[in-house]
Amino acid sequence: MVLAGMKLRIYPNQTQQLQIKLNFGYNRFVWNQMLNMLIKRHENNPQAPLPSAFALNNLLPGLKAEYPWLKSAESTSLQATNHDLIATYQRFFQSRHGFPKFKSRKFPKQSYQSRMGIKLVDERHLKLPKLGIVRFRGCRVTGKIKNVTIRLSATGKFHAILLVDTGIEQLSKTGKKVGIDLGVADLVITSDGIKHPTIRFDKQLSQRKRYWEKRLARRRRQAQQVIAWEKHNHVLVPRELGDFKNYQQAKHMVAKYAEKIANQRQNYLHHITKQLVTQYDVIKMEDLKTKNLLKNHKLARAIANQAWRTLRLYLEYKCAWYGKQLVTVNPRRISQICSNCHYDDGKHPLDIRQWICPNCGINHDRDINAAKNILSA
Repeated sequence: MVLAGMKLRIYPNQTQQLQIKLNFGYNRFVWNQMLNMLIKRHENNPQAPLPSAFALNNLLPGLKAEYPWLKSAESTSLQATNHDLIATYQRFFQSRHGFPKFKSRKFPKQSYQSRMGIKLVDERHLKLPKLGIVRFRGCRVTGKIKNVTIRLSATGKFHAILLVDTGIEQLSKTGKKVGIDLGVADLVITSDGIKHPTIRFDKQLSQRKRYWEKRLARRRRQAQQVIAWEKHNHVLVPRELGDFKNYQQAKHMVAKYAEKIANQRQNYLHHITKQLVTQYDVIKMEDLKTKNLLKNHKLARAIANQAWRTLRLYLEYKCAWYGKQLVTVNPRRISQICSNCHYDDGKHPLDIRQWICPNCGINHDRDINAAKNILSA
């Protein structure tokens, strides 16, 4: 049995949508109140020990007494919010994460988590706490549901991400090992000489996305001029950016194309990683530091499109699921050492895609040679 995440598209009715959005607000309010309390507590007594999520949960009854409308919130979602806040707060003092920020209702992506009262009614309907029965579309849900995260995307779509304790059938052993090199011209190059090409999903939709990005910038500028004029003339209730429908339309279209690009990229990465896990028992890959590579501004956009970190994360959890092994290798000098005689020919510029070993005379493809060195490392 393993814990698997399942993302479902849900279709709540108008009443359910209102309840979901209200619960976003309840959790956002509790997050901001608790974070403000933690900040003041640290200012008054910097030596005080870090509180636990249980301590914050004990403050919820008093907060509900002060703000009675909080009683309408889904109770376990408020506890999950306290848990996430304390986890982020503690990571900051451990120098592993930035300081938690106050949440804004203007942020396009909103979410909350529920831990109880979740039930699968049938193959197309899900019972959620405070919402009742909601229709969904997506993968087949099997196993015990541990919790659910209700999320609203920037394009206005509602999703339910289920954490399910389920059984996954192990893949058959092949007895094969492979080394993979990550590149820009080709996304994945294996030591067997197989190349998975790079697909620039961002370029395929760049013209239509750019069309709406220009309109979004212009409409934002025009709306800001109107808002400034209304404030200068002391209009009783000056408008905000969200009150301009043409601006909201352009913002929605830009988010729509960005979401489509991300979905296409994720689908392609899932296809490649599942194929690798199915064919090989041991997968070796280079431990790339993408942050350092992005400093090359000529290749930064192309490198960001590759999503190497996401590909590694997919391989990590799929190898754990299906009983395979993933090994990371230091990428130092892997592209300049001959995989046949291990002669170090020195650093090669990026424009050199093939080279001949001066020691043994073998003609090497740069990427395939690197993949073979990763396999033998």
